[in-house]
Amino acid sequence: MADEALARAGLHFDELNKIRVLEPEVAQQTGELKEECKEFVEKIVDFQKIVGSFIDVVDNVAKEVEKEKMKAIGARNLLKSMAKQREAQEQQLQALIIEKKMQLERLRIQYETLQKEESDQNDFIDQFILQK
Repeated sequence: MADEALARAGLHFDELNKIRVLEPEVAQQTGELKEECKEFVEKIVDFQKIVGSFIDVVDNVAKEVEKEKMKAIGARNLLKSMAKQREAQEQQLQALIIEKKMQLERLRIQYETLQKEESDQNDFIDQFILQK
């Protein structure tokens, strides 16, 4: 009877016969819930550590990818630059070839003119010698 009167007042005895405000079953469930929450929090902390290390790995990979991307862009730009340089060099060489061909033609004409003049002078010398 005394237990019932205490229970109506909201007081209960636990397994160690200590007076408690909560019912023993509710206190036990509360303790279990507390342990489960503690385990859950530990799992969350572990998960956060794993996620943190995963994010670090992904960040490092992203940095490496960005670095390689910049290298590739630099190599592509260098290749384009080299192609343009070769084009410019080819144009210069083509212009030089045309210039040299023109010079060759001019020298060929000059040579032919000089040969004709030499031939004329030889003919003149031959005529002059024959007249003497």
